Amino acid sequence: MSLRINDTIPNLTVDTDQGTLNLHDWIGDSWAILFSHPKDFTPVCTTEFGAVAQLSDEWAARGTKVMGISVDSAEEHKKWKTDIEKVAGTTAGFPIIADEDLTVAKAFDMLPAEAYMPDGRTPADSATVRAVFIVGPDKQLKLSMTYPMNVGRNFAEVLRALDGLQTAAKHSIATPANWNVGDDVVIPTSFNADAAKEKFGEYNEVLPYLRMTKL
Repeated sequence: MSLRINDTIPNLTVDTDQGTLNLHDWIGDSWAILFSHPKDFTPVCTTEFGAVAQLSDEWAARGTKVMGISVDSAEEHKKWKTDIEKVAGTTAGFPIIADEDLTVAKAFDMLPAEAYMPDGRTPADSATVRAVFIVGPDKQLKLSMTYPMNVGRNFAEVLRALDGLQTAAKHSIATPANWNVGDDVVIPTSFNADAAKEKFGEYNEVLPYLRMTKL
């Protein structure tokens, strides 16, 4: 199946290193980030899991849960976390899905339906399982990003994107290029001039269709 922005994510029951979890129940009323990896004990992925662990306070401050996905067993995940925590210098308290049968990878459109993992597989066999999914409390996909195996993900950007999504949802605005918390935001074109002034007060009309305001 394909999964696009604003689609409801599959309500899968998954095995993790922390037991069996139902995705929708696990998300609950929170925001959630799912980040996937093609294999345990790989160098770039280990640094990425470490980066996520180091940001635990930031995720919590934003009411956001994080969950890893990797196409190895839960027992392998538990062993791998020792390396992750050594690299990160902190506890990796989030669960990691054991997607050995590729159910999650296929349901989230990371691998084609006919994909399988051969004996003696390498990370190249599941190279496209290198995605980030941000999911809202409504269980809908809000953002997705896919990376190649040789470029580590920038989780500061994931955090910035999460801030943008949460700010847009709360205030009915959009965010411009390179936006960070505290910067001016964009008034959507769905607000006419009177509605924009009523909701946001004075604003800067850069172009008729580009109006900036402070929150």
